[in-house]
Amino acid sequence: MTVRLAARDLTFRYDASTALLEHWSAEFHAGEVVAVTGPSGRGKSTLLYLLGLMLRPASGQVLLDGHAMQARRDHERAAARATQFGFVFQDAALDPSRTVLDNILETTLYRGERRRDRVSRAEGLIEQMGVGLRRDAKPGQVSGGQAQRIALCRALIGNPRVLLADEPTGNLDPASSDVVVEAMHDQASRGAAVVVVTHDPVLVARCDRKLEL
Repeated sequence: MTVRLAARDLTFRYDASTALLEHWSAEFHAGEVVAVTGPSGRGKSTLLYLLGLMLRPASGQVLLDGHAMQARRDHERAAARATQFGFVFQDAALDPSRTVLDNILETTLYRGERRRDRVSRAEGLIEQMGVGLRRDAKPGQVSGGQAQRIALCRALIGNPRVLLADEPTGNLDPASSDVVVEAMHDQASRGAAVVVVTHDPVLVARCDRKLEL
């Protein structure tokens, strides 16, 4: 299997005395959905930020399609995040001043795409995720579960090669969770590596494999 994303000997500290991650290595293959589990405070969300090039490790490397990203300049890392990665944050991280549709289309700007070329794709994702009736609403007018599905639409619209999701089913009922899990597996079938931080045993059981911190 193609190694889409890899960590090599990652070490990360928030303070000098405590290593949250130390010499941690793993590979994530194209076509698979991997669950990252472990107790609260163990560094699961931090690991996603490291894998997604939003944090730099104290030592070690993150490799994207075999290319080491640690020494890349900030603008190169930002370009990789915009074009190769999709992110679903635990709090959804939607812009409260913009509509559902505008939040989903926001990332087109960072990829240099024309907004109108992605509207049809955005509307299809909205329908797929079951939030089609709320596209003109603002984030403050939708439920936590709807906000999480909107965040997944935003992450998927660029067809990312790496999808990183932090508790993507945390606010969802079983039917909505099914939709989200199916969407993640669908993205994996397109050649993406999908990495999911979760405490949800049902979601873990539906992933291809599990890594425990």
